[in-house]
Amino acid sequence: MAQYNRIGPYNEFETLTLKNDDYVFVLSGAGVSVESGLATFRDGDGLWEKHRIEDVATPEAWRRDPELVWRFYSARRKQASQVEPNAAHRALAQMEEALQERFLLCTQNVDNLHERAGNKRVLHMHGELFMSRCEDPDCMRAPFSDERYYETKQSIARCECGARILPHICWFGEVPFHMNAIMSALNKATVFVTVGSSGAVYPAASFVSHVKNSKGSGPTTIYVGPEPPDNAYAFDQCRLGKATEAIPRLFSLR
Repeated sequence: MAQYNRIGPYNEFETLTLKNDDYVFVLSGAGVSVESGLATFRDGDGLWEKHRIEDVATPEAWRRDPELVWRFYSARRKQASQVEPNAAHRALAQMEEALQERFLLCTQNVDNLHERAGNKRVLHMHGELFMSRCEDPDCMRAPFSDERYYETKQSIARCECGARILPHICWFGEVPFHMNAIMSALNKATVFVTVGSSGAVYPAASFVSHVKNSKGSGPTTIYVGPEPPDNAYAFDQCRLGKATEAIPRLFSLR
């Protein structure tokens, strides 16, 4: 049984041995990608080319200046294509390989580093950087893989229906993707792990409390990151340290 609200360096905690019926839900945040060298665009003054992130990542921004929005996401695509999955990504892929149907990874990240490391059971609640979709909600075309850069008004592609192509991203003010599937997995979780997420962004920050409230004292809840999250009180353990060091030794997989 995990000790309630214990906070300390990751190497002061024992490796957990999972039971044969454990279902592991992992929530990953920007901290995992940062350790691969991927900027969060929230560093420093929180600006991108003198624009607030909200000015390039909202439905209103798209309606106002789609070229600027695409320049922002094209820059993110370029950067994400230049980094590699790290030890934490690879450890999570190994965890999925061992647990199969008893594992789900929900990520707040829009990059594809988890998939490149080998994870397949991944839900991107905030969208996927290397996918695009039609801006017309009535269009029947499904979101599609897309690695192109759209940096000028002339380069923004059009759908077969004539509408513009936009990034397949959940913007500020929109409902995150896959929420039904996420809640279903949370309801099955016996072990909940958050790695590299600040605990400040909702609804993701509420997932740990949902697990605790829906299952009582049974589930084990663990946080991994360089410093305690805003919702540290909700975790049994906060294992402080780099994800690349803490995640590979988190579980004993049989």
